[in-house]
Amino acid sequence: MLKPTNYLTKVYGLPNGWTLPVYEREVQGYQVAKRVLTSMSKDDLVAEAKKANIRGRGGAGFPMGVKWSFMKPHATKPAYLVINADEGEPGTHKDRTIMELNPHSVIEGCIIGCFGIGAHVAYIYVRDELHLSKERLWGAIKEAKAKGYLGKNPFGTNYPVEVYVHTGAGAYICGEETSLLNSLEGRRGEPRLKPPFPAQVGAFGCPTTVNNLETIAIVPTAIGMGGEAFSKLSAIHNLNDGGVRLYGINGHVNKPGVIELAVGPTIRELIEDVGGGVLGGKALLAVIPGGSSTPVLRADDLVDAPDEKSPLHPWHGKSVLDVPLGVDTMRGVGTMLGTCCVTVMAEGTCMVAAMHNLMQFYRHESCGQCTPCREGSGWLLRSVEKILEGRGSMEDIDNLADVANNIMGNTICAFGEGTAMPALGFLKKFRPEFEAYVRGEKTKDRDARLAV
Repeated sequence: MLKPTNYLTKVYGLPNGWTLPVYEREVQGYQVAKRVLTSMSKDDLVAEAKKANIRGRGGAGFPMGVKWSFMKPHATKPAYLVINADEGEPGTHKDRTIMELNPHSVIEGCIIGCFGIGAHVAYIYVRDELHLSKERLWGAIKEAKAKGYLGKNPFGTNYPVEVYVHTGAGAYICGEETSLLNSLEGRRGEPRLKPPFPAQVGAFGCPTTVNNLETIAIVPTAIGMGGEAFSKLSAIHNLNDGGVRLYGINGHVNKPGVIELAVGPTIRELIEDVGGGVLGGKALLAVIPGGSSTPVLRADDLVDAPDEKSPLHPWHGKSVLDVPLGVDTMRGVGTMLGTCCVTVMAEGTCMVAAMHNLMQFYRHESCGQCTPCREGSGWLLRSVEKILEGRGSMEDIDNLADVANNIMGNTICAFGEGTAMPALGFLKKFRPEFEAYVRGEKTKDRDARLAV
């Protein structure tokens, strides 16, 4: 049975749990930021962050401490910390819980993060639709400034820190860090060519670190506990991913929601212990492990890792549902950890309709800058729609794979791959369903389209 932790979620559900008095009372809020600014050096802080082994909670899984270490002082330019809270991927819903229920963890994390990278200003970029999130963050900033935790002399030091909330425009592409930076500057939300990387040329042409919101929110806990101790919270599976994470469970489960756990639960544990089992007592058909851009897994997939040196060898021949959720383990089974928000699909779900649903989203959200993504996403949508409506051929199924493969690796940012990977995943795992539509054995039933 999974044992929830409450480092980030202790104030969830408490009366006025998002306010400063509750944050200070329940978790000794801002004491870690005070200690960092008054008694630690930048180098010591970055070293501690590396020990914590916090893999980015936004999907890429890059170690936060290593990213901070890329920031070098510039002779004439300021540095910036930018927090990515543009949570717009279907199936992902964890960051908004932090913003709404524990916004002060984000502000305290920003103070610590600014000090760690040599910045004095942090921008929290929030998806436009998340109005309550923005309201709670601005409220937390106001409370922290009134208490002397933000501003020209936080905690009486001479290290000024300001935090601002910036509203996005509801474009999914702005979840990609360089598109976000363009949008922050008032430009069109399109990805930039790299190099140069944000650590060299980021916001306003200055050195910038972009961190996911959950990543920065857990920083006060990790530094307060000590990086090594925090990392060991997840040591049971040795996943090279420290501490705790927020896990989401949605789709066809009895109790969808968000829970905080030490890194390393399995998909089966999330479904049974957190989600209360599959809705209606149905059999499990498939799961999308971490937001819609992560390739789907069948419930009957088995781990293929005969090499004893493989980190997945202990699970060789076992169900992928029993593999601990980690950045490296999910890559090993052919998918990605992503945002740790698992979408559950019960037996009877039409996987052709599910793919069509996702392709509609990706076609709509492509920024159009790169031809393979702009044109390819349209071809994917039209082709799967043709199959779904009973007008498709076997050649159309092959064309889906060809188009997706031609998107892979041929775009400026990862959006194209985030479109192609789920398409290829559906085709690889459920091709017989696509062929059944072509043969006329299935008919389109719009009422049976189950959101993913």
